Amino acid sequence: MRQAASIAREVKLVAEPLRAIDGEGVFEGYASLFGVADLGKDVVMPGAFADSLRKRGVPNIRLLWQHDPSEPIGRWLSIAEDRRGLRVRGRLNLAVERAREIHALLGEGAVDGLSIGFRVERARAERPTGLRRLEKLDLWEISIVTFPMLPGARVERVKHMREAGVGDLAGRIRSAASRLFS
Repeated sequence: MRQAASIAREVKLVAEPLRAIDGEGVFEGYASLFGVADLGKDVVMPGAFADSLRKRGVPNIRLLWQHDPSEPIGRWLSIAEDRRGLRVRGRLNLAVERAREIHALLGEGAVDGLSIGFRVERARAERPTGLRRLEKLDLWEISIVTFPMLPGARVERVKHMREAGVGDLAGRIRSAASRLFS
């Protein structure tokens, strides 16, 4: 009798689509995470956005679709550094056709990536890892994208009509599980 080979089981959690989207198109998430290497081996350091946010201000940082300057889709309500990264809150302009399409895609969970457009002002290369530590950035836009360069940069929540900043228990569990397993 032949013994069956041991098979390691893998657990994957798929975030459930965001069901109830408000009519305002308000969403929030992290556009960048500190200390985490992206797919291009760039690592944004805490404080990298501070000068840019102070000089440029939230109203002058654009909300785009797929980094396309011909596709503005709304505006940022708040952009701030916290201990984890660059926390953003934006509103899709639902008078714009593309923004309505993105609103629907966010609601279905088909799109949820965030990505930053910036100019490097100060960075240092790290040998032998090949990482580039980004210490000071001039942030000029943040886009909703299909595939973010930093896989953890995601829309975390689309504001629910009945929500006042706190989601339902199932939503909080899904959100915590996605942070643990991503």
